[in-house]
Amino acid sequence: MNDVYVLLSILAMGAVTFMIRALPFLGGRWLKQSPVARRVGVFLPPAIMALLTVHSVVDLGFAAPGQLLPAIVSVLVALALQVYARQPLASIAAATVLYMLWTQLAA
Repeated sequence: MNDVYVLLSILAMGAVTFMIRALPFLGGRWLKQSPVARRVGVFLPPAIMALLTVHSVVDLGFAAPGQLLPAIVSVLVALALQVYARQPLASIAAATVLYMLWTQLAA
C-alpha cells in the first residue's frame, strides 16, 4: 500500500472526526434555541440508557441464565435508588456492587 495513500487516509479521518466533534460547538446558538434539540436532549439520554440496559440483561439471560436474576434485581435497585436519591453515580455503583457480590459469592 502506498505511504501517501495511508497518510491521506489518516488525515481525512482526522479531519472528519474533528468536524464531527466541533459541529455542536459551532451550532451551539442554534441548538440552544431549537425546541427539537431541547426535546431530544431531554428524551434521548434516558432512552439510550434504557435500551443498553435491556439489551445487556436480555443478552445475559441467553448467555448465562443463572445470572439473569441478579442482573434484574440489580437493575431494579439502580432504578429505585435513582428515583429516590437522584444520584446517578451512587445508583450505578450500588447496583454494580450488588451484582458483583451476588454473582461472586453465589459461585
